[in-house]
Amino acid sequence: MERQTIEALRQRVSCAAVLVDAGYAIDMRESTRRALKFRRGAKIIIVTHGGAGWFDPLSDEKGDVFALAGFLEGRPFAAALECVSRLAGTAFVAEVHRPAFTHSSLSVVAQWQRRRLLAPASLAWNYLHFERTLPAPLLRLAAGAGIIREGPYGSAWFAHRDDQGRVSGWEERGAQWRSFSTGGAKTLFRFGRRSASRLCVTEAAIDALSLAAIEHIRPDTLYASTGGGWSPTTMKAIEAMAARALLVAATDADPQGEVYADRLRQIADLAGGDFARLRPRAIDWNEELKERGKWEDLPHARAAGSRVKLRPPDGGP
Repeated sequence: MERQTIEALRQRVSCAAVLVDAGYAIDMRESTRRALKFRRGAKIIIVTHGGAGWFDPLSDEKGDVFALAGFLEGRPFAAALECVSRLAGTAFVAEVHRPAFTHSSLSVVAQWQRRRLLAPASLAWNYLHFERTLPAPLLRLAAGAGIIREGPYGSAWFAHRDDQGRVSGWEERGAQWRSFSTGGAKTLFRFGRRSASRLCVTEAAIDALSLAAIEHIRPDTLYASTGGGWSPTTMKAIEAMAARALLVAATDADPQGEVYADRLRQIADLAGGDFARLRPRAIDWNEELKERGKWEDLPHARAAGSRVKLRPPDGGP
């Protein structure tokens, strides 16, 4: 086949169409405009660049539509080319409704510092408190630690910081918005003491905070989130803590959560540290928190919240 024809196919066939043809289904709850998440059992593929690219979040595999067709079934290029040719003209439409945010030329740190700290009665506060049922005492602690700021359209931003305490990016969550900061890098969202002897790793900041609420903010625990990804800096941060703290895989109760938990188990083994698996009874910790009721109604909640002291806003690691 001529190179010109191959290039035309690359432009005409979406990676999403290849995934649907292979039996994958889109996860609208976990998808954003820039990144569509597809699942088939425990397998996950993220489609990016408007359908022209993809990557496997649990490995280093990525590429174009031909690389995807070959990766899914272990096909050589000729067979992948035949698969893509067969799908020419097959459209895939998945409208993920999100507000159109304006791209900023400011640095990641400057963008973060320009946003207001989370404050009671704000749109972001009401979203987290009333829709996500995160307790007000916990939100005040998180706001005081400088790890949550108010994003556009009532969204909340959850800071990811490197080992020096610098903001590298943030998770963005709102009633109509789910993403990660443009130009930012995933490390870890952290709530609690850096010197904790127990590290609970979740897949989202809201889940980390939800688990903290359910456990009444254990003073021996650092609640963390990977933001649903595994960057080299995320791995490095977890590995460093796994050598001295109990590593708890508090990931979702679904196939993806089990894959993440297995990776955390391997990190603990390599570091020579202790490991535990903690599963929510619901699909994730926020859903479990909602089922249990608001934190203020749980026994000893106020006392638990009052005994934990965190660093002031932007106080470093």
